[in-house]
Order: sequence, then structure tokens, then C-alpha cells
Amino acid sequence: MSPRPAVTLRARTEADLDALYTIASDLDTWEERNPGRPAVRTRQAWEARVIEREADPANSMNFVIDVDGDAVGNVGLFDVDEVARHAEVGIALIPTARGKGIGTEAMARILEFAFVRGNLRRVHLEVIASNAAAIRSYEKAGFVVEGRQREHAWVRGQYEDIVRMGLLRSEWAARRAAD
Repeated sequence: MSPRPAVTLRARTEADLDALYTIASDLDTWEERNPGRPAVRTRQAWEARVIEREADPANSMNFVIDVDGDAVGNVGLFDVDEVARHAEVGIALIPTARGKGIGTEAMARILEFAFVRGNLRRVHLEVIASNAAAIRSYEKAGFVVEGRQREHAWVRGQYEDIVRMGLLRSEWAARRAAD
């Protein structure tokens, strides 16, 4: 068994834009990453949106997923509620980084950031029901299914359920203490 790659989270640099745009423009995985209908932005429009999101760090915290100096994805917290202390998490990887434990490690790192550095009480996410690999990965990170929005998403020609999952800081801390 090969060793796990060293996964770190860091700020975006200009050198990361090609890898991140590859993810953003991937129509095959659009529904796994976005609630709306598929629409690829031009590189210029996409870069403008990235800069706009980064300009409001109070509402979102975005990181590049780095493996051995290369950007292989992004992970972030968004819709941060400063009063109730919760946020939604999202993650995306380039195709060659999937299925190697990189996403699992990146999720562990963003959860530590959220609960320890960000002082969040709860982190939640949404995933389409057919994305069984992602659901397993989120459960491995400690997320539990909290609900289901039936036929909520139009995915590749049919309606699919959206599975809502959440993780409380107390649950996360208990899991860490047990390890």
C-alpha cells in the first residue's frame, strides 16, 4: 500500500487558477458541486467571481487543497452564520485526485479549522443522493444524515433527492478524543 499524500490547505495563488478552473468548468460533475443548472463561465467571468468571493472573508473561507505543492482542489466554508455559529462546507477535486483519500484528509483539515480556529458549533452540507462515494466519505468524517429533500435537484435528466448532513463540534471532539 502506497503512503498517503501530504495534504495541506492554503490560500489560492495565481498558479492554482488552471487546476481550479478545470474543476469549475467540468460539466460531468456539475450537479455534485452546484445546485443550479449547468453553465460554464468563461475563464474571465469565473476569475472575477473567485475574486469577489474572496473579498468577503466574513461570509466564506476558501482554501486550495494542496498535495506536494500542486493544487488538486478546493474546500471551503460558506454562508457562515456568526450568531448561530454554523456554516456549510463544500469540497471539489480534480479528477485525478479522486478516490485517493485526498478529499477525506482535506475534509478533516477544514473541520479542524472550522471548529478550532473558526469557533463554529456546527458544519453542514448537501449532497445528491446518487453520490454514494461522497456520502460514505462524509460519514467517515463524522457527518450524519439529518434529512432529505425529496426530488429537489434536477440531475442529468431526472429529479434526485438532496441529502442534508451535519456535524456538531461536540460530536467531532468526541471522535477525536476516541482516536
